[in-house]
Amino acid sequence: MATFATSDQLLVIIDPSARQADGESVRIAKDVLSAGAAAKVCLPDGPEEFARALGRRGSRRPVVIGDDRALVRAVTLLHRQRELAGCALSVVPVGNAALAESLGVPGGTVAAARAVLDGAERRLDLLVDDSDGVVLGTLGIPPTRPVPAEPVPLAPERPWYRSLARTLAPRPARLSAVPSPRVTRLRVEVDGETVVDLDQPVEAVAVTPGRTGTASVEVRPLSVGAEATPLLASGHTVTVTGADFRYRADAAVSGPVRRRTWRVLEGAWALTLPRTSSPGTPAGVPSSPPRPAR
Repeated sequence: MATFATSDQLLVIIDPSARQADGESVRIAKDVLSAGAAAKVCLPDGPEEFARALGRRGSRRPVVIGDDRALVRAVTLLHRQRELAGCALSVVPVGNAALAESLGVPGGTVAAARAVLDGAERRLDLLVDDSDGVVLGTLGIPPTRPVPAEPVPLAPERPWYRSLARTLAPRPARLSAVPSPRVTRLRVEVDGETVVDLDQPVEAVAVTPGRTGTASVEVRPLSVGAEATPLLASGHTVTVTGADFRYRADAAVSGPVRRRTWRVLEGAWALTLPRTSSPGTPAGVPSSPPRPAR
């Protein structure tokens, strides 16, 4: 009988969306993880069970099998429980994984599962807003892409239940429910300095956490004829003020709000990535080596 060190004890949380999107990839990920570590597998039916499973992880390393929404959900829960700093997350992407891949997670199921077993912990910066929301990747104002509807958890062994659940589930919002890009008047302040004020219309604002405790801010002014030169800034806090604006934070659209402040928490969370990851390829992976285990 195989034995594993405490560091090889995994809590594998399989998000319902992953089971619906690609059951074969989920099976492969489970097989690879179970072969290389002592893996306890949890199959939550929804966000509440997901949160309970993560909260009861004990000394096991949490591994999320799911899409970008599942990754953001795990980081948000750990941040709000003030347990993020001491918990390294791992993820095997199944479904929409553009965010996870931009952070350095391999896109293939086997490669991602191998990275969980053989990879290294990397500390990453985090954007946190004044409502305790988090941003792992890029913040965009206004939102420019539609958000896919959250899948409804279904029981695969009960076909009649699947049909009934689809019938009763809320209809996904049409693409027009997410505002399209338009002229926006915003005041953008970085560390208290005004980058653009309400008298200057803008097309878009992007905020991205960097690698040194600062956020990169890009403001695109409204252009007439020739393309306007973007306004660039960086700092520890970013405050945006305007009339009922919406914003995209990773995979979700929030708002409308009239004011929101984001601050950068340097090295606030850890993600297990392949040991060969290097700065710039992919984006978001810091050059510093992983911190030694205490």
